[in-house]
Amino acid sequence: MSTFQHIKPAGKAQFKDRYTTKAAELITPWEEGSKGDIAIIGAPLSKPSISHSGASFAPDAIRRCLNSFTTYNIERGTDLAENHQSILDFGDITMHPTSVEGSHQRIYESVKAAAGTQAAPFTIILGGDHSITTSAVKAIKEVKGTVGIIQFDAHHDLRNTEDGGPTNGTPFRRLIEEGHIKGEHLIQIGIRNYANAKAYHDYAIEQSVTVYSMKDVRQQPIQNIILESLSKLESQVDTIYLSVDMDVLDQAYAPGCPAIGPGGMHPDTLTDAVQTALQHPKVTTMDIVEIDPLLDIRDMTSRIASLLIINSLT
Repeated sequence: MSTFQHIKPAGKAQFKDRYTTKAAELITPWEEGSKGDIAIIGAPLSKPSISHSGASFAPDAIRRCLNSFTTYNIERGTDLAENHQSILDFGDITMHPTSVEGSHQRIYESVKAAAGTQAAPFTIILGGDHSITTSAVKAIKEVKGTVGIIQFDAHHDLRNTEDGGPTNGTPFRRLIEEGHIKGEHLIQIGIRNYANAKAYHDYAIEQSVTVYSMKDVRQQPIQNIILESLSKLESQVDTIYLSVDMDVLDQAYAPGCPAIGPGGMHPDTLTDAVQTALQHPKVTTMDIVEIDPLLDIRDMTSRIASLLIINSLT
């Protein structure tokens, strides 16, 4: 018997139950030619955030929280491990040390390269703040064609760029004004009272953006909103991109968001929305943004993000 039988590599010394597989065990690093059910890639950028943000730490936190979940779905009686479901991990994009524009360019190039491998039918980009979405959508457009977006957010993120440049409040305005998407191909869900300026709501209407407020979310089943959104987009675009700003959730559930506020979604509503959208064959990409693990309480917000990843496999 080895003298060191009870010693494991640093960082690995956790309890292991022979019958339990953790969701983190489904991750394998991407290698040339490898294939998986979903792919993840980290975009750890938070320098363009309007408010102080440690969102650059979120990709690692979300991955770590996959250890909080098993692979067994008790309601469906299915086990992701037994079904050989897999998550390919492209790793994290290295940000430019000083240039926001340089970091955005690196995100564009890296997402384009990852999508071009066709390593998985569904790709999740782990932000980072919401400024990453402009670069990611530009990349997806070049690989997959015309893009429609379903955005879950408390904010329009249609701010002008003159006052602060390409911040996390500007991604969808930049996409529209640079001609990468049409306003009519953007659907916003969860927009909240007292979280936006009138000028930006007016801009959304002028650009034919579809806006569902939190009142709309409360008054009708979220599945109906998603199905209406998919029906609107499916004949007009080649691919559909989900952008999940975690501050769409109520502050009670997402304390790790820099822009928390009351009156937001319940996590179950967001989970149902994403799962409904994933049934559509044109939904091929999703980003998860605006988590600051430094502000989070017991990883509450990162755990919800991790659960969205796991549910993407079912």
